[in-house]
Formats: sequence, structure tokens, C-alpha cells
Amino acid sequence: MSALTGDTDVFTAETEGAPRACIVFTGTRQDVLPGIYTEEHRVAILAVLVDLEAEGWVLNQRRVFDPKEPTTAMGLDTGFTHAHDIAGVFEAPSLDAALAGTVRLEKAGWARAFKTEWMIGLREFAPVVGKRAHSDHGWAFMALWEWNDQWCEATPLERDEYDLECDIAFKGDLDHEVNISGRMRLDIAHGWHHLGYWEIAGPDVADCAIRGHETVADFKFTTSRHIVGRILPLSTLIAPKHDNGKAAHV
Repeated sequence: MSALTGDTDVFTAETEGAPRACIVFTGTRQDVLPGIYTEEHRVAILAVLVDLEAEGWVLNQRRVFDPKEPTTAMGLDTGFTHAHDIAGVFEAPSLDAALAGTVRLEKAGWARAFKTEWMIGLREFAPVVGKRAHSDHGWAFMALWEWNDQWCEATPLERDEYDLECDIAFKGDLDHEVNISGRMRLDIAHGWHHLGYWEIAGPDVADCAIRGHETVADFKFTTSRHIVGRILPLSTLIAPKHDNGKAAHV
């Protein structure tokens, strides 16, 4: 599958083996009443995650930047400012593995806890590490976008000029010590065409960086959806709302 756009000063095509599948998710809690989702379901989900990690899944995007980082599954706490409560990005060895893995998670109990939007695609561009960036960013910013009618009508020259303008903004992101987890392509099965995942020090960094993208008219060719959240262990984010007295402390 070829990229919709070519390499830029900031981004280069992923070249390490076959493209990895990405699994983007947003979930809204639905375990309103006791008994719908229990600690037993949580333990079953964590067991599936352990199996997926053993099968080659990346459950912590920090490992994209540094493979020595823990394999612990991580997600984003987003309920403080979004309609959904959690979000995150996993990576699987293949599209088939990605689809099968989400089904296993749902059957283990995930579907009892969350109404989930699963978006599966392929990694398109390689990760980029920000200037002076460090590994203790506690927040993440996710940008989903699709090309609009103006993009479809633009000439190849206009698109190339647009890429160069956006590169100015992305260089500004790197100056803000943002780590960018490459780019994922989702349009093989979803209305959203791409995902960008950033590690950031806090919400103010995302706000400042996006102002830089607005300055270069980044959004003239796209419709975007932005998600900001605090990075936390998934084991914490999927804890039951109601304590059934059988907590396993996993």
C-alpha cells in the first residue's frame, strides 16, 4: 500500500519490514449497574493483553520510541474533557491479528465495560523524536483527520506546497519536545484517513502546537478530531465502576 503523500523533512516512510497494523480505540463506559462488568472480567481482559504482547503486539506507544520501555499496556484517560472515557493506540503484527485481537478483548469482557470505536489500519510513517525530548511525558495527543473536498480538487503542486507548509508546523512541534509516533493510515476501512499520536508534557503543549498548525493553514485540506488524555496503565483505566468484593489487585 503506497502512501497518499510522500516523505517530507520531518516524516519518512516506515522501512523496517512489513507495515505493522495499528489499532486505535475510543471507549465510553457502560457498566452503569453492578454485575455488568466485574473484577473477573478485568482479570480476563488483562490475561488477553498478556497473550497479545507475547504474540508481538505493542501495547505501550512509549516502546515505539524506546523498545527498552516497559511492555505494560497503556491508555489515555480522556473522560475529563471528551464524551468518551478512554482512548489509545496498540500495534499488531498484521491486520488479521489486529482484528482477531479486538474480538478476543471484547469477548473477555471489554464489551461489557465499554462501547468502543475500534479503528484498524497500517503504520505509514516512522516515529520522530522531538528536540530535547525525554521519556517522562505524562500526556498524549491524538489527531484523527480526513482529506476534505479541497484536497481532492487540489493539484499535485498545491498538495506538495501544502506538505512543505505543514512541515514548518511539525518542526515547531518537535521544538516543543513533542514525540510523534509517525503516522497511521486508517482509510482502508474507516472514514478517518490518518492518525497522528504525540507524547506531550501537558495539554498546554498541544494547544500551543496546534496554534502553529493553524498559522500555516494546516486544516484547509482536512477535517480533524483531536483527543487529549493523561497516559495511565490500562489495568487502572478498565477497573470496574462497582466493587463486587472480589478485587484481585492485578
